[in-house]
Amino acid sequence: MQDAVLGLHCRMLDVRLYYYYYYYYYHHSFLLLVPDWLRPQVCPYGLYAEQLSGSAFTCPRATNKRSWLYRILPSVRHKPFTPINCGNLSENWNEVEPDPNQLRWMPFTVTKASEKKVDFVSGLHTICGAGDSKSRSGIAVHIYTCNTSMINRCFQNSDGDFLIVPQKGEILITTEFGKMMVEPNEICVIQQGMRFSVDVFGETRGYILEVYGAHFELPDLGPIGANGLANPRDFQIPVAWFEERTVASGYTIINKYQGKLFSCQQDFSPFNVVAWHGNYTPYKYNLENFMVINCVAFDHADPSIFTVLTAKSTRPGVAIADFVIFPPRWGVADRTFRPPYYHRNCMSEFMGLIKGHYEAKEEGFQPGGASLHSIMTPHGPDFDCFEKNSTAELKPERVAEGTMAFMFESSFSMAVTKWGLETCQRLDKSYYKCWEPLKSHFNPNWRPSSNHSLEPRNNS
Repeated sequence: MQDAVLGLHCRMLDVRLYYYYYYYYYHHSFLLLVPDWLRPQVCPYGLYAEQLSGSAFTCPRATNKRSWLYRILPSVRHKPFTPINCGNLSENWNEVEPDPNQLRWMPFTVTKASEKKVDFVSGLHTICGAGDSKSRSGIAVHIYTCNTSMINRCFQNSDGDFLIVPQKGEILITTEFGKMMVEPNEICVIQQGMRFSVDVFGETRGYILEVYGAHFELPDLGPIGANGLANPRDFQIPVAWFEERTVASGYTIINKYQGKLFSCQQDFSPFNVVAWHGNYTPYKYNLENFMVINCVAFDHADPSIFTVLTAKSTRPGVAIADFVIFPPRWGVADRTFRPPYYHRNCMSEFMGLIKGHYEAKEEGFQPGGASLHSIMTPHGPDFDCFEKNSTAELKPERVAEGTMAFMFESSFSMAVTKWGLETCQRLDKSYYKCWEPLKSHFNPNWRPSSNHSLEPRNNS
């Protein structure tokens, strides 16, 4: 453990078994190996000092983000960047006509390694988004499907932050700050400009929320108080790890810049950071650690009570994007239709399912699939869910046991890409039929009975 604290190379017999982590929100300066000041004339061990800035220099201290990296060679030593094929990664929100319908995708296909080797970058597919990376305002939602580790190549997103949600298969992410093993039911955030490489251990699939112009942060708790939802102590960051490795055949840096991909070559590994300190880092979080807030009397609280992370806009209370989960919990609300309500929203709602069965649509919405309910598009429980829960005995029950659904909610009106609507061939064109059996129960002669669950409350 001493080697990890000093930021030296930790040699582990099986890197899949365990890692050393720091806690993201509780630490700012970590490593004993760093010099007494930020940029000495000569760094210890003959290292180069390099600052990575995640905010403007003049941002208030509470939001100022930067880290100092002490590395064997600086990242500036590379050949020129040249454009490369973007594959299915896109920022073209106008390639197909807008579609205001409820959209649902069956599980996205993962190519078998025996058919074609696909790594993390080659397996990025943009499904929807809005805004513009050039103006630093907007979001994109991507799916990644891959079967092969990245060999002598890494990825850097100059446009924004990646929030990665593994759904099938664990991923080992090597960053300039160290290594993170991220499994399904965990998430990680790779912030703007950080270089990383992804190793996989079989067929792998997951979701990515990308935001331009803002960083993810914990939501304000308001009347909830000091504790609850995602607690700061549960976010983890990697300890320093480095390799001094020459790559004679060339190491490829892939850079996402203004919505396009570029690559350059260098003859050494970019993961040569021997020590670092600061508050601008990658981090991970286990969704099982989320402290759930829920209704304990009657009625249905809004899903904002399940917000894990938010990327704020300049309008108070309005997010560029929220990451929301629907974890296992107790349902105890009395006189209440407990599943999600029917809804038209001024926000866009993209949903995915990591595992299990989503309570409002137990059939059709499958792990590895997705849905999009655009701004003001009606959505809600399907026929079976409504009929079942309208007559169910209201006793305390476990909800979403063995399930983890999530939502990317955004104030942007997201457009779907051609890949999402056509090329992927996973769009469920019969989705609308899950609501067609809904029928009118209106009875103008209805009167409450003495034992009816809707007895009026005394509001005097």
